[in-house]
Amino acid sequence: MQTIEKPEKNKGTIDLVQWNPEDEKQWNDFGKSIAFRNLWVSVPCLLCGFAVWMYWGVITVQMLNLGFPYTKAQLFTLMAIAGLSGATLRIPSTFLIRMAGGRNTIFFTTLLLILPALGTGIALSSPDTPLYVFQILALLSGFGGGNFASSMSNISFFFPKKMQGLSLGLNAGVGNFGVTTMQILVPLAMTFGLSGQSSMILKSASGTLVGKIPAGTHTYIQNAGYIWVLILLPLVFLAWNLMSNIKDDYVSPDIGSAFGSFCKISGMLSIGLLTSGLGCFAILPKASGGLGISQWLVLPVVIALTVTLLKMLPGKIGETLKRQYKIFGNKHTWVMTIIYTMTFGSFIGFAAAFPLAIQVIFGFMHVPGADGALTHTTANPNAPSALTYAWIGAFIGAFIRPIGGWLADKLGGALVTQVVSVVMVACAILASNFLKLAYQSPTPEQYFVPFFLTFLGLFLATGIGNGSTFRSVAFIFNKEQAGPVLGWTSAVAAYGACIIPKVIGDQIENGTPEMALYGFAAFYTCCVFLNWWFYLKPGAEFKNP
Repeated sequence: MQTIEKPEKNKGTIDLVQWNPEDEKQWNDFGKSIAFRNLWVSVPCLLCGFAVWMYWGVITVQMLNLGFPYTKAQLFTLMAIAGLSGATLRIPSTFLIRMAGGRNTIFFTTLLLILPALGTGIALSSPDTPLYVFQILALLSGFGGGNFASSMSNISFFFPKKMQGLSLGLNAGVGNFGVTTMQILVPLAMTFGLSGQSSMILKSASGTLVGKIPAGTHTYIQNAGYIWVLILLPLVFLAWNLMSNIKDDYVSPDIGSAFGSFCKISGMLSIGLLTSGLGCFAILPKASGGLGISQWLVLPVVIALTVTLLKMLPGKIGETLKRQYKIFGNKHTWVMTIIYTMTFGSFIGFAAAFPLAIQVIFGFMHVPGADGALTHTTANPNAPSALTYAWIGAFIGAFIRPIGGWLADKLGGALVTQVVSVVMVACAILASNFLKLAYQSPTPEQYFVPFFLTFLGLFLATGIGNGSTFRSVAFIFNKEQAGPVLGWTSAVAAYGACIIPKVIGDQIENGTPEMALYGFAAFYTCCVFLNWWFYLKPGAEFKNP
């Protein structure tokens, strides 16, 4: 078998030709070192992508506490906008590796993260910043969500099948730590200011990893954006100097110059920004400047419009996309999309909504008003600090993901996913019960511990399931389709970051937050049956992949 020549020792960048990680000699001689070099640069870039995408879940908690002139529902919509944008941008990102190469794509998409991070820092410097500015920045922060699809697709080409569960689990799992890292780092960054930096005063107690911060404390909320600019700059340098493009036919055969690749990436991501922007305008309530159309009607249109516009691109881009679109003719693409929506969609959606949900449910006493109806505006002096606890769920989900991939390598992906699905049904039902009790109580803090522990069970299950489902994809699809399928399934699943915050926010407004969890439990039950039917029943086409 013909293999690529061994690169010079310590050579940072190489265009790989005739790359075959299944060739044991090539892998042992030098392939393993190249693969892991790309993985170790990919991981922190993806981590920052998740952080910039998801930081609205923490920022909105502090905006509420600092008196920014927006309602709770409007603050929930910022997370929904970022979620919709990040999910939609995953659709073009699914196909970027073939168009532009791994190194070019990771470098440029990481560079793009600086734009929303810098803009967020500037906008948060004043409480007089109009709502639409934050909405635009939330839309742009979707770059971080989109990066997951291209990153996972890229890494899948570097490792042999026997290591797909572990390698994809490490990339995604440590990358998912961006949510946890953000939920820990952002509250801490807001407590320190440089000389001459403007500050705002906390109206009520807040918190960080190390404990509560009393009301009246000076807070530098703008650092929630600036901190990521400082971290991203060296990562952009590392991505350019240490990563590789695989120029084989099944990966990136005709990427052209680096500048040309950046133009392709910009064009394809612009389509995602356009369709996600239109989608956000359609689903936002009228009080937030939108049309108030149901998200269940809008999201399928956004997905279909994005796929169609990409396919209409002229020249080689359109031709290449048509070849990649063959994945849509495979029924297993759609089955795995639904199952991965259960796992990753839940993880990212709960991670986005968890901090503000804790603040809204447990941060206020729910007492009868003059007319006998419950009110939810009286601050709870015994409330747990959302910013002290919220990071733990995302931490568990991210930490366990590589272990989920490893378990799937040992036991089979579908079997692990089946167990996870059943656990998620049970946890969702239990969590809904505690949520209902808390939202009807003048002392909701008494239900916080069981609610919190149940939600940690959900995060644990989603993390394991994230690893097991991606391992299954690597065994169901051939090496050309596996990367695009990984990207596509992650794109659709990422709409959980839009759907879950909006559903929870809407149900809180209706006074029935438990109904959101009942709905999620029903969806998980459907996934239990779907996974068994296609991958575990006797005679399945792919038995426990």
